[in-house]
Amino acid sequence: MKKVLLASAFVATFGISEGLSNYIDGITLNIGESKDNIKIYRLGLQKDFNSRWGESSIGYLSGYYELSLNYWKWNSDKNYGVALSPVFAYYFKAGDFRPYVEGGIGGSYWSKTKIRHRDIGSHLHFEDRIGAGVRYKNIDFNFKYLHYSNAGLKKPNNGIDIFIGAISYKF
Repeated sequence: MKKVLLASAFVATFGISEGLSNYIDGITLNIGESKDNIKIYRLGLQKDFNSRWGESSIGYLSGYYELSLNYWKWNSDKNYGVALSPVFAYYFKAGDFRPYVEGGIGGSYWSKTKIRHRDIGSHLHFEDRIGAGVRYKNIDFNFKYLHYSNAGLKKPNNGIDIFIGAISYKF
């Protein structure tokens, strides 16, 4: 519990620091699981592209950058990682609720190359994602599928598939 409170204080400091608003405009908390029961926890800092492409009466294309700290756990086995991904999202116009679909490919670095029975082969991996969600005012709820893999750059390449839910807050 103490760690959660310290993390919340850290996040609140980032959220109210005016000087950081040029670099960060949102925070996201994610919880999920792989198909082989590896628990996944992520804390992400986001920055919107602040651009709209192909805007129409239906919606528009935009997106954000996300820098995330990741923690994977299976029993006493743990792995820590950091990832940076550009994420493209198509937002549908629907009043105060903005449903969307998203996708992106980024890079990640992991502290270990093994977790549970998986040998992921290398410390460097690609982070692929597709998802859907809805934003209401400053709150965003989404569900996504993440895949981490080294794309065969080093053997073995036992990637990991993750289903994850997230809640985000935009400053």
